[in-house]
Amino acid sequence: MYYAYKYRLEPSDAQREELDRHRDICRQLYNHTRYRLNEYRENHGELPSMTTLRSELPDLKQWWDGLSDVYSKVLQTVVERLFNNLRSLSALKQNGYGVGQLKWKPPREFRSFTYNQSGFKLDKKGGQTVLSLSKLADIPIRLHREIPDDAALKQVTLKKEPTGEWFATFGVEVDRESPQKPDRPKSAVGIDVGILKYAHDTDGHAIESPDLSAERDRLEREQRKLSRKEHGSNNYEKQRRRVAECHADLKNKRRDFLHKLSNHYAREYDLVAVEDLDAKGLMELPSNSRNRAGAAWGTFLRMLEYKCEREGTHFVAVDPAGTTKECAACGVSTDTPLWVREHSCPSCGFTADRDWNAAWNLLSRGIRQLGAGRSESTPVETALPTGTHSVPAKRVLEAGSPTLKCEPSGER
Repeated sequence: MYYAYKYRLEPSDAQREELDRHRDICRQLYNHTRYRLNEYRENHGELPSMTTLRSELPDLKQWWDGLSDVYSKVLQTVVERLFNNLRSLSALKQNGYGVGQLKWKPPREFRSFTYNQSGFKLDKKGGQTVLSLSKLADIPIRLHREIPDDAALKQVTLKKEPTGEWFATFGVEVDRESPQKPDRPKSAVGIDVGILKYAHDTDGHAIESPDLSAERDRLEREQRKLSRKEHGSNNYEKQRRRVAECHADLKNKRRDFLHKLSNHYAREYDLVAVEDLDAKGLMELPSNSRNRAGAAWGTFLRMLEYKCEREGTHFVAVDPAGTTKECAACGVSTDTPLWVREHSCPSCGFTADRDWNAAWNLLSRGIRQLGAGRSESTPVETALPTGTHSVPAKRVLEAGSPTLKCEPSGER
């Protein structure tokens, strides 16, 4: 199994300059390799192989001052990065997207470089933990959680955030297999995501979206201040970092919420059924795109999927079409306007919150799609709950907590 562990680096001013120098050399090599790739294609009518361009690196060092200062494996990963980008463009083109060519990378768009397999290690020096990087430095690292003893460090990526902070992300391989998924899940949940209520599940929880209005207001204030600064001045650069810090604060708080919520569902259930959402397509709709972007549904579903795989939980993404209109009790569809938030079936009289009804439909479809050894009668048909509990986002517990706690009855 593969994991990623991310830690904050605490370099000195001299080490920051050296990190920036190595990063810029890698950026220049990326642009040079891109130029060589286009030149080779024009002369030979085809793209060169990655091995061909890698084999040119020793000759480049003969005339390129500074290239020898960077560890050889780092230079090889720069060439590999270019070919990975080419493969990504090809995949988009095969899926029908209009794509162009790889562009020249300016400094602000090339923020990371990678040590692969060798040239790095964690060490103890002077009573503190440091990341020893070949041909670079011993950089203090804030190791806020230990890497498992049975884990093998495969690579480390050093990245400079727009705030100016440096982070190290370790690629770790652990010699263990994912838990086996149960043939007959004992506990199952359907999850319908939204905006005002971030998630409705079939256990009766309606989890509210995190309130980030104060963070957004602060971001807007700092952006207005930035617009009044002279571009390129010292004051502009200071204010640009403040804006970047506001963006990072928003991102970190949102991802913290999503990590905790997805971790809860992955650990507490044997089967999780969700909507197979086209998050990119939803963003292209003409209205309310800001709230859709802030909800980060695609990120939540990706987190939930890999955590379910890690915990041995069935993850089923089902077609969401008609789930809000179809009655969870009898299956009759009712064409109700979107602004009507209560489902009331004219056929059987079943009444419930519209999103909660959709969650039960997702679970029923997920069980049928998985074929998980259940009977033909769905949980909805055998035992319908009586209501939902509103759970504020701040009450979503730490990762690994046994349950989602509900507020007192006044919050129902």
